[in-house]
Amino acid sequence: MEHAPYHYAVMARAIDMIDTHRGDPLSLADLADALGMSASHVQRVFTTWVGVSPKRYQQFLALDHARTMLRENFTTLAVADAVGLSGSSRLHDLFLRWEAMTPGEYARQGEGLTVRWGWCDSVFGPVLAMATERGLCGLAFAAETGRAAAMADLRGRWPLATFTEDRDAVAGWTEAALTGTGEARLHMIGTPLQIKVWEALLRIPSGQVTTYSEIARSIGLEKAVRAVGTAVGRNPVSLLIPCHRALRKSGALGGYHWGLPVKRTLLAWESAREESQKGDIRRNIA
Repeated sequence: MEHAPYHYAVMARAIDMIDTHRGDPLSLADLADALGMSASHVQRVFTTWVGVSPKRYQQFLALDHARTMLRENFTTLAVADAVGLSGSSRLHDLFLRWEAMTPGEYARQGEGLTVRWGWCDSVFGPVLAMATERGLCGLAFAAETGRAAAMADLRGRWPLATFTEDRDAVAGWTEAALTGTGEARLHMIGTPLQIKVWEALLRIPSGQVTTYSEIARSIGLEKAVRAVGTAVGRNPVSLLIPCHRALRKSGALGGYHWGLPVKRTLLAWESAREESQKGDIRRNIA
């Protein structure tokens, strides 16, 4: 797979154009013309990154797709518990390790902690990554919020930490997160409730969704759906802790800290890749 920043940028433009297009589906020819590329090149690069053609992807991005996912790909977290966290924390070929800060570390608000940060490109727009020596502690999509807001958001989680720009220090884990290959480590900071909610989110497999009320039920706080929703929204590590997979009971997207267009795109992207992988399995069996 090509990981050149150029292709990240081109695919980000393509996905944004498809997402904002209204009316009839955007044809491959029109998409290629807008990107200044040949139709065959767009088809090849898009399919490499997303897993399906632009035409098929538009079906996943339809506004009612979330409701379809809730009807057909709903994950009951009690079942995920029975399977075990290690069996459902993979994103494609990615293996995820994580640890939470102790209550004492949380209370110190990052005092004595060095957080290194850097900006990276992705098919979902610019990404701000932050990490301690123990793993990624922040991954923010800035396409909707803007870079300044994303930076202020993540820095505000650790007001007493020392922040150092060091893209190389975060590049490896960030690349693993964005491509779904290799190993990524997380170093999380949050309240006990937030940590419980984020652990529950880790049990939702790629290509599937659950509801805020189901998350609340799975952690023994069935009547605290609103508090659980707030904790979901405070997740500092987008994509790897998949808060985008939490929907309302109605199938509506609900909120998303990094912008609803990004949430809709993430769900469509994961569904597309899951379908592509299932297609590969069926072909291998045949």
